[in-house]
Amino acid sequence: MTAPALLLEGLAFAEAPRWHDGALWFSDFFLQQVLRVDAQGHAQVMTQVPNQPSGLGWAPDGRLLVVSMLDHKLLRLDPGGLVTVADLAAFATGPCNDMVVDARGGAYIGNFGFDLFSEPVERRSAVLVYVSPEGVPRVAAEGLEFPNGAVITPDGRTLIVAETYGRRLTAFRIGANGSLNDRRVWADLGKIAPDGICLDAEGAVWVASPRTNEFIRVLEGGAITDRIACEQQAIACALGGADGRRLFMVGGKVRPREPSLADRAGGITWVDVAVPAAADPS
Repeated sequence: MTAPALLLEGLAFAEAPRWHDGALWFSDFFLQQVLRVDAQGHAQVMTQVPNQPSGLGWAPDGRLLVVSMLDHKLLRLDPGGLVTVADLAAFATGPCNDMVVDARGGAYIGNFGFDLFSEPVERRSAVLVYVSPEGVPRVAAEGLEFPNGAVITPDGRTLIVAETYGRRLTAFRIGANGSLNDRRVWADLGKIAPDGICLDAEGAVWVASPRTNEFIRVLEGGAITDRIACEQQAIACALGGADGRRLFMVGGKVRPREPSLADRAGGITWVDVAVPAAADPS
């Protein structure tokens, strides 16, 4: 494994990195932007999302899907601009956050479940919402403790979601209509509260751990095979690059909802790892 190298700095709060079409895409909550950065670190703003972008994905025809956090919507970037695919306000009890999109274009979207920045914080469980390819939302799973990053296995049969306050990775069997069944603990993470995750070709999950400032590689059952320390809080990760072996690591600091944009200390680093990214779900 190589030493971490800097890809991009000066970010307010980056999330949801995705390798797509030869570049790394990600959201910056507080800049209200979805950006694309190439391997040389040249960044380009792809769209502006006034109510804070989070999870990213793509429809089968290549159009970008993005979660709009504060107004609880799934948006799509059409040639004429952003359009609403689904309104999730009836389901989300907190800001919407990360998302994973299946091969048909259906989207699984989490939410905080509560106001993370209220005083005192009254924690509540949340639902995972499935938005069908036709744009119809419904509850796919209930009782999740801050559902966050999620992945789908290459065969399209299993969804794994990080429960940040549950300190675990939870797996479901995906039904033919997008339903989630047979819930089980994929990995109990002990003291680690997972944020963003990504899946490799051996079926292991890379996990961002904000509380311990590290990225870890976890096997089903909870065994940790690798640890990479981060100078900042570890927020999210993605595998990509020309051969799929480049692990992109998003670092930053969880801050109040409306921080000073002068404090742009977030960044993205990378290391080359042994096992490449898992194939896209089919």
